[in-house]
Amino acid sequence: MNYNSFNTPVSLRQMKITDVFWKKEMELVRNEVIPYQWEALNDRVEGASPSFCMRNFKIAGKMNQEKAQKGDKYVEPQYSFRGFEALPEDPNHLEEKFYGFVFQDSDFSKWIEAVGYSLTQHPDPALEKIADEAIDIVCGAQQEDGYLDTYYIINGKDKIFSNLRDHHELYCFGHLTEGAVAYYEATGKDKLLEAAKRFANYIYNYFGEEEEKCKGYPGHEIAEMALVRLYEVTGNRKYLDLSSFFIEQRGTKPYYFDSENHPDQTRKEENHLKYSYHQAHLPVREQKEAVGHAVRAVYLYSGMADLARLNEDKSMYEACESLWEDMVEKKMYITGGIGSTHMGEAFSFAFDLPNDTAYAETCASIGLVFFARRMLEIKPKAKYADVMERALYNGVLSGMALDGKSFFYVNPLEVNPIACYKDERKHHVKPIRQKWFGCACCPPNLARLLSSIGSYAFTESEKTLFVHLYMGACLTKKIGNQDIEVTIQSKFPWEGHVAISVRAKDTDFELALRIPGWCNGYQISDLEQFEIRKEDGYLYLKKNWLEEEHIQISFQMEPVLVAARTEVRETVGKVALMRGPIVYCLEEVDNGKDLHLLSVEATKSITLIDKKIEHESVKAITAFGKRTLKTEENGLYQPFKEKQSKEVCLTYVPYYVWANRGENEMQVWTRVE
Repeated sequence: MNYNSFNTPVSLRQMKITDVFWKKEMELVRNEVIPYQWEALNDRVEGASPSFCMRNFKIAGKMNQEKAQKGDKYVEPQYSFRGFEALPEDPNHLEEKFYGFVFQDSDFSKWIEAVGYSLTQHPDPALEKIADEAIDIVCGAQQEDGYLDTYYIINGKDKIFSNLRDHHELYCFGHLTEGAVAYYEATGKDKLLEAAKRFANYIYNYFGEEEEKCKGYPGHEIAEMALVRLYEVTGNRKYLDLSSFFIEQRGTKPYYFDSENHPDQTRKEENHLKYSYHQAHLPVREQKEAVGHAVRAVYLYSGMADLARLNEDKSMYEACESLWEDMVEKKMYITGGIGSTHMGEAFSFAFDLPNDTAYAETCASIGLVFFARRMLEIKPKAKYADVMERALYNGVLSGMALDGKSFFYVNPLEVNPIACYKDERKHHVKPIRQKWFGCACCPPNLARLLSSIGSYAFTESEKTLFVHLYMGACLTKKIGNQDIEVTIQSKFPWEGHVAISVRAKDTDFELALRIPGWCNGYQISDLEQFEIRKEDGYLYLKKNWLEEEHIQISFQMEPVLVAARTEVRETVGKVALMRGPIVYCLEEVDNGKDLHLLSVEATKSITLIDKKIEHESVKAITAFGKRTLKTEENGLYQPFKEKQSKEVCLTYVPYYVWANRGENEMQVWTRVE
């Protein structure tokens, strides 16, 4: 493990994203998703599930004002096992109590994080004013001691941290902290950051190795990596120590969750597999297999990677590497989706990757991107960036409609709409995107990731700029007392052409370019003028830089039919189509019904075409194929005879744009001739 290679994300304030593809997505978030989210947080979206998020903060703030008169008496909350307060028959006459899931506070936190990132790229005084007013409401709910979770503030604080496994207080704290740091770094305003610090101090005084402190840890991870961000922005070591405590304590015996009074008492210490859902079945350094709830898992692994980097912890890095390899080589869909089963939104066993019942939650792919970048910060290996790129262009972008007004929670690789409605095993799969969700984690997660996309494209060490994703941008970097400038123009993902200009005269600046794993060849202009080294899939370029240098790169980007390992039973005899980082699929609207009757001919030519889908210009692909003909047959089964077929032209579209033209069948994997 080479600690000298550590690098950090380029600050969003040091860059301007100019990329045609990603800037469009960012503007969609800014103009559509962020305002829409704000309406949803305030329960003003007709036909969408109410959030109650801001309402809960307002009630908690009002209770703070009335606390001296009413006291702080605990009222037993009326929650189900999942902690959701059912609506009264008349939602227009709500009582002054907590409504929604126990993690409802986090909806605001993810929204304010997206706002912060967006403001770095597009200053917006009107949006900033709304955000400041929202922060006032949230901070008004904070208790004098620093505690800030509306579920327990409203219901009574005498049971705080009594159900760490299920009740998400530390999860809500984590998102609050992520949002506070993002908003502070964007605007310089620290009101929310100070609230997050006060809550963090409260938690630090409650949890820890000292005998009198609680030995628990989060049921749903994110506090671990959020505390690292708080440490990095404040320099206060105790936040890093608290993150380390939560991670090191996890999975140790006796299992902490056994000491809590849960509605279900079936989880006994001797059956440690029950704890795998929370990644609490083994100490983290002993975990070699990605298990349990997929989002929780990659959030934990991200925190582990942070600690491995900051503490120069080789064994922690090795644990992260083992978990990465298990996940990517045995449990990841071709789209970068993870978590194949809806039962627990979880990882299944190795190579169990069903297409039509896939869960592949949008948030899980987002968490995979978090993990990948943190592994890149430790060691820039192209394999991490390859997966990050795959997840971004496919498993993440598919979660949002092209107009930014509807969303997928689940991202299957095969859909028959009839099954979505009539097969209980597939009720989690939706054939069309939804306006909003009662458990609304995916839309705001999308917003915060896309608004900060530049921090995943570029990282830097003292003298090196790493280009992990080829994204149009203007960046500045300081080497010694001198500012250098790098401008990137990219035609990704539709073409493999990249132009880079560098202004780094009289510096020993080094440019590290990722060579994508999908690329069979590339050309770089005037390569002989550079000092060159290749390492872990990156090409490092150094020279005696002149006033302004220009580099032209062309990556081969050809359509490729891809097969899965034979252990993946659901795809034997089938292929998927990729071009560059984009996974393609067949839709009924282009190819007719009964997609399962289609096959693609592997030996015939594949053609690239331009196509418009809901005003989106994409590169589609046509290929020769066959359609098995239906025959009039007596009985459900009959003796085998070769089926008749006819030649057809298949039209493939990028997976991320599917379901933007109405409800229809879709499939990624197709039989091959």
